[in-house]
Amino acid sequence: MRSFARNASLATTAMAILALDGSGTAAQEVGRFEVGQVVTESELVAWDIDIGVDGAGLPPGRGSVQEGKAIYEAKCLACHGREGQGGPMDRLAGGQGTLKSAAPIKTIGSYWPHATTVFDYVRRAMPLDKPQSLTADEVYALTAYLLHLNRIVGADAVMDAKTLPKIRMPNVNALRPDPRPDASNTACERDC
Repeated sequence: MRSFARNASLATTAMAILALDGSGTAAQEVGRFEVGQVVTESELVAWDIDIGVDGAGLPPGRGSVQEGKAIYEAKCLACHGREGQGGPMDRLAGGQGTLKSAAPIKTIGSYWPHATTVFDYVRRAMPLDKPQSLTADEVYALTAYLLHLNRIVGADAVMDAKTLPKIRMPNVNALRPDPRPDASNTACERDC
C-alpha cells in the first residue's frame, strides 16, 4: 500500500507540474487539486533512470539467459505465464508476423523496436507490485531471457551495457513517425 500511495502521489504531482502554465508552482497546483504532495528532489532523482535507445544511461552489470530464466520463474511467471505466454497480464513472447493480421499479437519480439526499451521498462516498472526493486544484474538477465524467448538471442547470450544496444529487434524499421502536425517531434523521430 505504501508503494501505491507513493506512486499515486508522484503521479499526481507529475500531473500538477505538467498542468503548470508558468504562473504557479508545483506546491500551488497540488494545493489546488487537494491531492498528493510535492515531490522532493531526492524522490525525483530515483525515477530519473531513463535509458536511450542507443544505450545511453545503461548501468554497470550483466545477466545471462539462464540467470534470467530463474529470475523470471521466481518474479514474473505468476503474471506473464510460462515462457512469457501471458495470463493474467500481457503476453511477452511470440507474435512475430501477426502485426498486419486482423488479430495482432503485440509482444517484445513482434512489436518493440529497441532492446534497450525492454531494459528501461523492466527496470522502471517491474515487478508491478515492487517497481524498481530489481538490481541491474537482474534486469539485464531478465532482458536476455525475454529476448531469448522471442528468438532474438541464443541461449548462451549475456546482456550488458555493451551488448544490449547492439541487439537488432525484428520491428526496428516498422514504426513510423506520427504524421499529425500537432504531434510531430522531429528530434525524437530521428534519435529515439
